[in-house]
Amino acid sequence: MEGPSHHGFPPNSKLERFHNIVETKLKVTLKSVLEARDKIFDEHSEYIKLRNNIAVVRESKQTELESLVNLGSEFYSQAVVPDPSRIVVDVGLTLHVEFTLDEAIEFCKKKEEHLKRKGEKLTEKASEIRAHIKLVYDAMGEIMRLQQIEAHNKKLHNLSNQT
Repeated sequence: MEGPSHHGFPPNSKLERFHNIVETKLKVTLKSVLEARDKIFDEHSEYIKLRNNIAVVRESKQTELESLVNLGSEFYSQAVVPDPSRIVVDVGLTLHVEFTLDEAIEFCKKKEEHLKRKGEKLTEKASEIRAHIKLVYDAMGEIMRLQQIEAHNKKLHNLSNQT
């Protein structure tokens, strides 16, 4: 007879199968959902920053704007924007659209709301997965409790047969 597996459950038992489902399926799925949610929240934060920066530019009513531009790999260059009344915004799928400042602010608000809803859906999905994990662990606890009762009753039965 084989001994217990590395996590203490008999090989090929219901407990081992449940444990494997939690470890190889549910926890892996939960991790990927949480990573996707965090990415959405990061993007949401970037649009809030963009909207706030656009509002500052709009309120300053500058006719020319100087800025540092990230050229990639955190390498920056000085840039001059001759007409800051319009802005090009990455709207997703590598598509860039030129907006007036007011249009860009409106777009950012809509995008923020969309990303917020998307993040909330992923949070709900993560909560459902956590609930499934808890349910499996509760079922495992109940199986172990029943096995202990069965072993105890068997021990009592064997003792009563010996007397």
